[in-house]
Amino acid sequence: MEKRQLKKTIFLIISFICLGIFTWGFVSIVEEWKENEIAGFDNGVFDIVHAFVSPKLTILMTSITFLGGVKWLSICTIGVVIVLLFIKKYPLAVFVALTVGLGGCFNWLLKWIFKRDRPDIEALIEQGGYSFPSGHSMGSFIFYGSVAFMLFRAFDRKVYKWMSVVCLSSLIFFIGISRVYLGVHYPSDIIGGFSAGGGWLTLCIALYIFFYKRSDWKYVDK
Repeated sequence: MEKRQLKKTIFLIISFICLGIFTWGFVSIVEEWKENEIAGFDNGVFDIVHAFVSPKLTILMTSITFLGGVKWLSICTIGVVIVLLFIKKYPLAVFVALTVGLGGCFNWLLKWIFKRDRPDIEALIEQGGYSFPSGHSMGSFIFYGSVAFMLFRAFDRKVYKWMSVVCLSSLIFFIGISRVYLGVHYPSDIIGGFSAGGGWLTLCIALYIFFYKRSDWKYVDK
């Protein structure tokens, strides 16, 4: 029991360190944007990414960006929740539903607060709404990050644990890149979305671990 409590305490400490890092990253981006000091970074990344524009790559990036859209993430979230309910993992089902659902509301609130216009360039796809923070980046980080958290706890072998984390992290990264490639987000929007999504996910996981009885969830003890 003492060993479990120690592991729980260490996990919570690491979680709040990560939360602090994500919060610092988000605040830094906002400050740089408000002081008009982020344009050089945004333009530099735009130049690099758009140098690779091609018809085939555009098709690929459009497909990748779909995996971070509201419609797809909503379908996936409902599917995951149904599966968790079916296998009687009720606390996990609530965790996923609230983390992703409230995370979407959080993104909407942030967009409404900052009201940043989208890049003034010719985008490859049509996209309405405000730009900061990127909803695709933030939503992807929250949903796929939640899935990675569950898989990491579920798998026994470390190779499978880390393969799931690496694969889902790569998907999150490329969804962010796709938004810049398609011209609908500034690179700083993507970093802001990752930071806000990472902070929200970290907070939700920490609260889940803190309040839920670990003895009732076999995955936690693995």
